[in-house]
Amino acid sequence: MKVNGYEIKPGANLLGANLLGANLLGADLRGANLEGANLWGANLLGANLWGANLKGAELRGANLWGANLVGANLRFANLRFANLEGANVKGTILENKEESQDDKDLKIQQLEEELVEYKNKFNQLKALLDG
Repeated sequence: MKVNGYEIKPGANLLGANLLGANLLGADLRGANLEGANLWGANLLGANLWGANLKGAELRGANLWGANLVGANLRFANLRFANLEGANVKGTILENKEESQDDKDLKIQQLEEELVEYKNKFNQLKALLDG
């Protein structure tokens, strides 16, 4: 199915697509990339957006009634006045905050410590095998 010149299908790359007011009734957009897409006022009634990337998408006033949003990424998406009634939002990513530098530094430190631990285990195993 084509809408506004875009191919609407599972896994579609619709990065930044202009789908303003588009009729996507029951559309299958599983795993699609809709990052930064303009879906203002779009009709997504019953659409399958399982695992779709909607990060930063404009969904203001969109009709998502009964849509499948399981595992979808909606970080920084504008959902103002969007209708999510009956939508399945299990596992949907909705938080609108970036990871702090302290959090990133802590993760790097933990990974570096794990790497040292694995290197030590590797050297121990190597010594046993060479021994």
